[in-house]
Amino acid sequence: MKRITGILCSAFLLVMVTVVSASAQALKDFFNDSAVPVTWLGVDFTQAKVLNEANGTPSGIKQQFTKINQLIMSEPAKYTVDKAFDKPGMIKNIAFVTAKNEKIEPENIKEFSSDDVRFKKETITSIVKGYDFGDKKGMGVMFIAETLNKASATGAFYVTILDMGSRKVLLTERMTGKPVGFGFRNYWAKTIHDILLQIERGRYSEWKSANG
Repeated sequence: MKRITGILCSAFLLVMVTVVSASAQALKDFFNDSAVPVTWLGVDFTQAKVLNEANGTPSGIKQQFTKINQLIMSEPAKYTVDKAFDKPGMIKNIAFVTAKNEKIEPENIKEFSSDDVRFKKETITSIVKGYDFGDKKGMGVMFIAETLNKASATGAFYVTILDMGSRKVLLTERMTGKPVGFGFRNYWAKTIHDILLQIERGRYSEWKSANG
């Protein structure tokens, strides 16, 4: 019995090492292999909370989530996702994220709270696993919105690199941006613009140095 248990433990450890090695290699490919297709998937708002916002109805805010994603697509010279991630040939497809965001229950969007930090990395894994990318292959880049806090004027997102085939999270990091502007869409879209600049101006190089 002990021998069988030992064999099973060894087999389990081998599988885990193989999975970790495969993920590490995939992340290296993201940073170094220009032949690997990379898709900008958009901003997932499915579990986001808009904190301390007195204006706007929940259903109206839900519509603004869609408009933020559309704005990023319609203004590529400003929202330079491809430049931030050093992917000149980046594919852009927000259909999967749009479909998910459409299922948000509006009554869960707004909250009066000072709690900006709501997610664990397991939350991100669960959100990514909830997608079905069909036959799409390669890597995906997604921002997963955590909180948009009007009181602190801060938008928090998990910048996430994933394998679309296995729906495995390869890298995820919480980053924050500052909003500017008028109207819900423009005000909070600026936080994404801010984060993209942070990535372009140094964070991407740090990720690549650590994982590439």
